[in-house]
Amino acid sequence: MTPTQPHSSKPAVVRLRNWTAASVALSAVLTLSACSDSDGSAPAETSSAPAPAPSPTASVDPAEAAKKEAIATYQDYWQEMEKLYADRHNAGAALKKYAASAALENATADAKRAHDDGRVYNGDVRVTDPAVTKYSPTGKIPHVIISSCLDISQWQPVDADTEKPVTLPSNRLTKYLILSTVEKWPEGWRVIRDEPQDKPC
Repeated sequence: MTPTQPHSSKPAVVRLRNWTAASVALSAVLTLSACSDSDGSAPAETSSAPAPAPSPTASVDPAEAAKKEAIATYQDYWQEMEKLYADRHNAGAALKKYAASAALENATADAKRAHDDGRVYNGDVRVTDPAVTKYSPTGKIPHVIISSCLDISQWQPVDADTEKPVTLPSNRLTKYLILSTVEKWPEGWRVIRDEPQDKPC
């Protein structure tokens, strides 16, 4: 008589195969997960913290900005005046970028007289301590009044041909207070009037 196989051996083999298959599958999953983490292909975890808000920028005061622009134009005006008086052939065309009205007319006329008399001016004009003493932003034409100390001690008239210094009065003021009116035109700021105060500074 052929001995019969134990009834419980087949379920044991099946259970062993199922456990082995599950282990292999679990190992594969763990391996794939490790690879994903190592090569960076898995999406990075995003932070839930909110981004910091940008720091607020300081607002620019329109009045202070206008005053600075007017003073810059006034300083450029005197630099252009140096060029006008130094060149006998300079008709003052470039000065129109910084001056108008009486300031432009007086400067070009005075420079022409000097040139016609055979004189040019060498050196430089120094504008020190320019400050806006009055600011009028409203009205037909916004304008400022600038007070400054004008130093012409290094701005000397010379003979245009010989370059010899022209004799000047010994008691003349070479550093004096001056008030200048600067208006805001559509093209920009323009110096329209200079008023020397005959006061040393």
